[in-house]
Amino acid sequence: MSSSSPPRAVWTGALTFGLVVLPVRLYSATEEHAVRLREMHKGDGGRVRHRRVCERDGQELGLEDVGRGYELPDGRLVPLTDEDLDHLPLPTRHTAQVLGFVPLADVDPISYSGKSYYVGPAGNAAERPYTLLAAALARSGAAAICRVAIRTRERLAAVHPHQGTLLLQSLLWPDEVRDPGDLAPSTPVTERELELAELLMRELAGVEAAELRDRYREALEQLVDAKITGGQIEAPPQPEPAGDLLTMLEASVRAARADR
Repeated sequence: MSSSSPPRAVWTGALTFGLVVLPVRLYSATEEHAVRLREMHKGDGGRVRHRRVCERDGQELGLEDVGRGYELPDGRLVPLTDEDLDHLPLPTRHTAQVLGFVPLADVDPISYSGKSYYVGPAGNAAERPYTLLAAALARSGAAAICRVAIRTRERLAAVHPHQGTLLLQSLLWPDEVRDPGDLAPSTPVTERELELAELLMRELAGVEAAELRDRYREALEQLVDAKITGGQIEAPPQPEPAGDLLTMLEASVRAARADR
């Protein structure tokens, strides 16, 4: 979070564990830099725009004329205003209640839903319990599992220290995680292949995350430039399995050592 401009809280409430009430604010911990392509008419290159049209009378609506509603089984819509939703009888709208503590390593990575929030204390009175919870979690290697409603959904979440700050990461509900079934093959590997694979992992240990970047935008810009100028671009070669596994592992270890 930048110190030049104060971040905007996306949720304000209290994190409770036992009888301890910790007033907190949540701030978005991530931001997307995705490249967004525009829709266009293939025939003449005109920009395609989506309009809000009422199904009943065909009237085109402005954003100020559009509300939200809950659809009943018979298709009728029950209008719900922001004020209605503010009075939703859901305790987790303003309280993230800790359900229990588990080792952070035991949280299945597939459960993380991709939404992460920095947790900040809300007011001076919250600083001491905040520091206590962060220190206790750091010392024990645990995560606090809670449920919290952010925007329009209630979710499970894991709260744990991250670079000296508490981080809340939303989790999928158990019934949202699919079973992999029988995707994993049962083909055995040899002890020598396993030893070489572990050796290759040691040779390739570590990733310089600060040097990584999303190269999609660069590739897209090259493609657009080629389309404008009539130039050609070469597709990168696609890796293909070649040779037996043991030979490929041995060659990979040699290449990794040569690159160091």
